[in-house]
Amino acid sequence: MPVADAFGDTVRRLAPSLSPALARVAIYLDQNRAMALANSALQIAAHLGTSDATVIRTVQALGFDGLPDLKQALAAGLDEQRSPATNMRRTLAEAGTDTSKAIAAVLNAHREGMEALQTEGGQAAILAAVTALHPVARIAVFGIGPSAHLAQYMAFQLTRSGRQALLLDATGWALADKLLGLRQGDAVVMLAYGKPYREAQAAMGEARRLGLPVVLVTDTESSAIARQATVVLLARRGRANQVALHATTLAALEAVILGLTAADSDNALQQLADLDRLRKLVSP
Repeated sequence: MPVADAFGDTVRRLAPSLSPALARVAIYLDQNRAMALANSALQIAAHLGTSDATVIRTVQALGFDGLPDLKQALAAGLDEQRSPATNMRRTLAEAGTDTSKAIAAVLNAHREGMEALQTEGGQAAILAAVTALHPVARIAVFGIGPSAHLAQYMAFQLTRSGRQALLLDATGWALADKLLGLRQGDAVVMLAYGKPYREAQAAMGEARRLGLPVVLVTDTESSAIARQATVVLLARRGRANQVALHATTLAALEAVILGLTAADSDNALQQLADLDRLRKLVSP
C-alpha cells in the first residue's frame, strides 16, 4: 500500500484515541498533505490556532520521530500516486457532476494557497527571493510542461521591468543548448514540482557549477533539489492528490517581480517609458 494511503489509515485508526487537540491536528495533516509538506510546525500551528508543540506531539503520536520524518513519508507517498489522470480522477470524484461544487473546490484551494503565502513565513520567503535576485545582472527562469507558460510570463515581465532575463523552457537536448547561455553573474528562478526530473536536476547542477543563486518555487522543502536551492519559495498547486492549479504560483511570481521592480524603480520606470515610446512608433 502506498505510504500516503497508509498515513490516512494511521490517522483514522489513532485519531479516536488522541486528545481532541491532537486529533484535530492529525485530521488536518491528513486532509491537507500539501500544506503539511510546505509548512513548518509553527506555520501549521498558526493556521490551526494551536501551538507548534501540539503539532510536534501529534506527529510523534502518529509514529514519526518528527515533522521532517513525516514530510519524507508524505512526499514518497505523493510521488507514487501523482499522475495527471489519477489526480483528475480524484478531483472529479470529490466534485461529482456538480459544476458549482467543482468551482467552489477550485476557489477554496486557491484561497488556501494564498493564505499560506500570506503567512509570516510565506512573505519572508518572497522577500528572501527578491533579496537573492536583486543584485544579479540577469535572471534565468526555468520551467517546463505547464510551468513553461509561467516561466515565459515571468521572463516577459522581468524584461518589462528593466531586468535582463533568460528563458529556460526546453526539454531534452534542447535544454542543454539553452543552459549554455548561463554565465557567472546570473541567478536562476526554478519552477519545479514533484519528484525532481532530469531537466530540473541538470539546471540545478549547472547553476551550482557556476555558483549561481537559485530561487526554487515548489511545494515541498524536503526534496533533494530543494536542499540545493539558495531560497525555497513554497507555492501550493492546489490540494494534495488532486488536479494541479497554478494561481498561487503565479501570485508568488508576481510578488517577486513587483518586489524587484520596487527595488530598482528608476530603471523600471525608464523601461516602461521606452515601451511607450516604441508603441507610438508602431501605432496606426
